Amino acid sequence: MNSKFSKKFGTSIVITLLGILIAVIGFETNASSQEADRRHHGPPPEAYTACEEKNAGDTAEFVSPHGDTVTGTCEQEGDRLVLRPDNPPGGRRKNNTND
Repeated sequence: MNSKFSKKFGTSIVITLLGILIAVIGFETNASSQEADRRHHGPPPEAYTACEEKNAGDTAEFVSPHGDTVTGTCEQEGDRLVLRPDNPPGGRRKNNTND
């Protein structure tokens, strides 16, 4: 009878530990997914469109999906121009010698 109790108790512990492990993995996966959603994934398409028909160094602007007007300077990125904002999200600013 003692061995039956030991097997049931051991099985219960294993099942409990597996449940905890699955919950922790699920939580980590969800947290990683949310963090990835918040990370910046490069310039929005509007940043490229704003610099069409412009030259590197020209100023341009576009309205963001959030409704904000973004102003900045067109810079070469590969074979395209892209608007680099004067005040990028996250508080990082372009280096400015006039500061």
